[in-house]
Amino acid sequence: MTITSDVELADGVRIPQPDLVNLYGCRIGRETRIGAFVEIQKNVVVGARCKISSHSFLCEGVSIHDEVFIGHGVMFINDRYPRATNADGTSQTEADWTVEPVQVRNGASIGTHATIMGGVTIGEHALVGAAALVTRDVPAFAIVAGVPARIIGDVRDKSGGATGKGVVSR
Repeated sequence: MTITSDVELADGVRIPQPDLVNLYGCRIGRETRIGAFVEIQKNVVVGARCKISSHSFLCEGVSIHDEVFIGHGVMFINDRYPRATNADGTSQTEADWTVEPVQVRNGASIGTHATIMGGVTIGEHALVGAAALVTRDVPAFAIVAGVPARIIGDVRDKSGGATGKGVVSR
């Protein structure tokens, strides 16, 4: 595992096990914490005071704003129609697809093992439940859960959503 020379780490970034991460061509904001077995690809931007938990994958096109929580094993996807080869049988290259960006706005939280599809925005302070599959935009302050993820509540409602139970695992 490696942290390449083109990675920009701001002051106070904490990576307790730097030999157990893959970071290349990305920017990490100040005081962000990154767990073991995390991969962050080129052109990803992670804001300040975020927590990226172990075994998570942030692919090209992902932009994480400030104070975002990413649970264990969260996967971001930047291509809705992946293929190994073109119609003529030649291997695909970067020139054969377009990155579908993902935005995760300030203060949002994404639960363990959630999958975030390309082309979506997760609004400020939104909460994505554990194991959710996010296929469309999540409004600010919404609580979403399920496959596909659907709105089940609002974080401003102190009950914690429709069931009254929390949906994010730490």
